[in-house]
Amino acid sequence: MAVYTEVGFDEADALCQRLGLGALTELVGIRSGIENTNYYASTVRGQWVLTLFERLTAAQLPYYLQLMQHLAAHGIPVPAPQADARGQLVHQLAGKPASVVTRLPGSHRNAPDAPHAAQVGAMLARMHGAGASFALQQPHLRGLAWWTETVPVLLPHLGADRADLLREELAFQQQLAASPAGQALPRGPIHADLFRDNVMFDDTAGPDTLCGFFDFYFAGTDALLFDVAVCLNDWCVAPDDGLLIEDRAAAFVSAYESVRPFTGGERRLLPAMLRAAALRFWISRLWDSLLPRTAALLQAKDPTHFERVLRGCLARPWHPAL
Repeated sequence: MAVYTEVGFDEADALCQRLGLGALTELVGIRSGIENTNYYASTVRGQWVLTLFERLTAAQLPYYLQLMQHLAAHGIPVPAPQADARGQLVHQLAGKPASVVTRLPGSHRNAPDAPHAAQVGAMLARMHGAGASFALQQPHLRGLAWWTETVPVLLPHLGADRADLLREELAFQQQLAASPAGQALPRGPIHADLFRDNVMFDDTAGPDTLCGFFDFYFAGTDALLFDVAVCLNDWCVAPDDGLLIEDRAAAFVSAYESVRPFTGGERRLLPAMLRAAALRFWISRLWDSLLPRTAALLQAKDPTHFERVLRGCLARPWHPAL
């Protein structure tokens, strides 16, 4: 992610050696994203990702790191958090809570096709199944409560048309969440941010194959359908107009349901949840654009993209075929 906290080579080396990872040979700041400070750390023993948490507290972090451990133990390809001699997964570096995890092989697919989407859909369903036995619970910190808190801060910065859309959609999602149908949606640990830049593929052995999900630091307990909607709104939308590419979306949903079929309520509410996922990322991108934090390597993301996605969801509601 963007580098907010500068880390010296020597202090990163000391942490790596304390974790038994060997001497540090290279430390490179990661430019993408805007939430935490991340570095690629190379040691004599391998490749790692060092993360310093700018918003999450040390008390919140065990949920995310233990979730990754749990998923890995159930065959889901995710980074492995590295423990110290006492078994602790949360470390301290430069005055911030920190973690070190294995660096996944492969690379992103920024122009995915239907087979890519299908692989993500099937693995997401497997992840949801594995998460059902995870004992810890923690609220989804960028869920409805955060939207409700953040929208009033954003409204004074927006023109009337955008402010009205934001206000009206938030009210709709509040009503949906409080309704019996919303309350009945299956819930569990969700990734909540499974965009193309949080998934790795590898084609060195032949066909392009999914080899990992990472960046679980927006995870939390919420409707599983929200995770599906987040993915559909990134893996299956056209970049120019934000409209859903329906054949790719159908491939994603079909692959997901081959592992975990939707309930009737999930199938009925998917169009509304697509709106919820678009709203969440429109709000967060507006927040980061209008009220930015200083970072050494910051690449703010365009909030208008998810405004277009939300408007597309409203104009063309989509249900998967039965």
